[in-house]
Amino acid sequence: MDFSLTPEHEMVVRMVRDFAEKEVAPYVKEYDRAHKPFVRAIERMAELGILGICIPVRYGGQGMDYISLGLACEELERVDTFLRVVMSVHVGLNSLGLLQWGTEEQKQRFLVPQARGERWAAFGLTEPGAGSDVAALAATARREGDVYILNGEKMWISLASMAHNFLVFARTDPKARPHEGITAFIVEREMKGVTTGDIHGKLGVRAGSTGWIAMNDVEVPAENRLGEEGEGFKIAMSCLDNGRYTIGAGATGLIRACLEASVKYAQERRTFGRPIAEHQLVQQMIARMRRDYEIGRLLYLRAGWLKNQGIRNTWQTSLAKWFATEASFAAASDAIQIHGAYGYSDEYDVERFLRNAKGACIYEGTSQIHELIQAQYVLGYRQDKPLRCELPAYDPEEWQREA
Repeated sequence: MDFSLTPEHEMVVRMVRDFAEKEVAPYVKEYDRAHKPFVRAIERMAELGILGICIPVRYGGQGMDYISLGLACEELERVDTFLRVVMSVHVGLNSLGLLQWGTEEQKQRFLVPQARGERWAAFGLTEPGAGSDVAALAATARREGDVYILNGEKMWISLASMAHNFLVFARTDPKARPHEGITAFIVEREMKGVTTGDIHGKLGVRAGSTGWIAMNDVEVPAENRLGEEGEGFKIAMSCLDNGRYTIGAGATGLIRACLEASVKYAQERRTFGRPIAEHQLVQQMIARMRRDYEIGRLLYLRAGWLKNQGIRNTWQTSLAKWFATEASFAAASDAIQIHGAYGYSDEYDVERFLRNAKGACIYEGTSQIHELIQAQYVLGYRQDKPLRCELPAYDPEEWQREA
């Protein structure tokens, strides 16, 4: 059992941390206050290769492993959650889904430009009436010759108004059992009948883009179907395994951000003639942050290691996401308490940390859904069934091979 990072991992951490601290941290508060997407930051992520970090070189990526993806997400969310959200939807939910389920033609056509950051990608599963209850999905797709006609609306979609490609799920067989009649499609923004918009008034992640996708008789070529008809639910759940992994890693970075901010403030702020860091109840809050950071990191690194081996990690990833998101919200609340009245204003970053942390307790499986998942695995009510396509194990020689 080796807990050390490889030189490649250390390089990823340094590169991503340097980018986030120098190119995002000084400006993110401005974008957050203005509720304005920080587009240039995403462009720089593309230029630096971060958007293709764990995609094989032959498909336009950097050929790094899944642990590198987790480490990058930790460093990104340490500065602001919107950076990690980009990784969750573009890499975790979409690009890794294409890597796992796509044909060679689909990988060359869609995955390569996404890994290079030339086209941005989003994930369209949630609907106005279908969130935790995926089986309630109402979007439809009917086949007419060589095309499918898609109709429906997707809601709470990150990068909705910015992405070029959307991995969308629609019901192709209304007579099938709810989980069996769903199919996945790659929808392109240029297709006639696709419209998108932004959602305003969000509590957090204000420097990012969240919106909706509407499809009105959108003609999607049959070659844009991902997987077989009726495999959509399996594909969506496998994509969520990857997205939840990025969230768990990112939330761990948010705990670290709260810890660092709290330590700094507690050592500078004085009450009753001494730094508040010397007060035991302040120490208690800081100790909890340290504890939760270490647990969160171990959980997501284990999930990343399993991904590297090609081993299913649904419950491990669920646990990492559940624990780290709840712990990050608690850490942000304690960080505000340590900062006192200053923490209640946006003069300090901790109030933004609290607003950002709450969303991750809801999207990609609420905390309550993950609690049920854990119980069902332990009780034997839930077990992993083989998929037709598994996420490929990391092979450094193969992943670094040129096309």
